Amino acid sequence: MFQHMFTSMNEVLDGITKQYPQASEQERMDYLQQVAELKKMSDSFIEQWLDFEEKVSDFQDSVTVVGQLAGSDPSSTDAAPSGEQKEQSCNSGIETHTCNMEDLVIPEEADLLIQKGQGYYKLFMFSHAAGLFQDAISIAPECNLARLFLGMSQMHMQNWQEAQRQFQLLIVLSDFPKWLALGYNALGCIHAVHMNIAQAEKLFRKAYEVYPSFTDSLSNLKSCQETPGQLSLYFGSTELCCM
Repeated sequence: MFQHMFTSMNEVLDGITKQYPQASEQERMDYLQQVAELKKMSDSFIEQWLDFEEKVSDFQDSVTVVGQLAGSDPSSTDAAPSGEQKEQSCNSGIETHTCNMEDLVIPEEADLLIQKGQGYYKLFMFSHAAGLFQDAISIAPECNLARLFLGMSQMHMQNWQEAQRQFQLLIVLSDFPKWLALGYNALGCIHAVHMNIAQAEKLFRKAYEVYPSFTDSLSNLKSCQETPGQLSLYFGSTELCCM
């Protein structure tokens, strides 16, 4: 997944480098902001990698000690994963070619498009991301991970009608509670934006019912009830950035 993330980041930086000399003052400011975000993400990856390397080293040291005390070779330990562990899920956001839960096996081409789209999404380049998620859905219409990201991308671009269509399809096609909550919550936000407050509140309650751990829906419900003229809405985008 990180390989595709860095591929996306390099493509963005190459585009900025090419366009910067002819850009207007405002465009240059925007480009500099994007480069700063790229650098921030790169630094974060490096810190995570160093932390991971340290943990791996600690683990290997501990396994060696245990192996010596037990008089056994740690490399002979049966660490083969179970069938359930081998099966990777499209719903979990892990790079994969197999989708459990309600999704089916998807082609590798669609999987690569989703990973690349996630890279653009995390860079806030939602138009680029939406195109890739749409291409993934064209190849694998049953993959709800791509549909969820597409809906969120359309929300960020304020393409309310298209976002609503994707989330309506999501709640019909999915039975994964967290995704259903994200779908109901996003639909509630769309209704709230159009001042359909009663329907928005109903959808926020539904989101909380299916997945109480997703607290954005309660925050949105409270916002509708207390300050309907000045709504502060959370449609779950940060949940996807953690995938």
